[in-house]
Amino acid sequence: MDEAVTQAPPGSRGIDEILAAARAGLERLDPPQAAAARDGGAVLVDIRPAAQRAAHGEIPGALIVERNVLEWRFDPRSDARLGVADRYDLPVVVFCQEGYTSSLAAAALRELGLYRATDLAGGFAAWQAAGLPVSLPG
Repeated sequence: MDEAVTQAPPGSRGIDEILAAARAGLERLDPPQAAAARDGGAVLVDIRPAAQRAAHGEIPGALIVERNVLEWRFDPRSDARLGVADRYDLPVVVFCQEGYTSSLAAAALRELGLYRATDLAGGFAAWQAAGLPVSLPG
């Protein structure tokens, strides 16, 4: 049996570096800014898995697109895209539970060419803490 490799391979980056690079290209929105963007026509996208939505609640009117299919649903070139994802200037605000995965997801959307994609800083938890509308489970 081979020994475990505990040294990071050359050229690899840790998640903190990857997250920082993703966020460097985003103008992240706080909850009131995200609500204003939604009210101005941005698509608010919940990428959390069903179990998190069931446990914590949802933002009314948010489009649910789980993380594992996000790129296929929002790439205007994809045969599997959603009808709303028909242009590259679409304002998209992605959110997860606490605002980490959503930064990586928004950066991925930007790589597809959706140059107005960003995320909700602090995620659903920050939205709820700000007193903005939520549908609670139960």
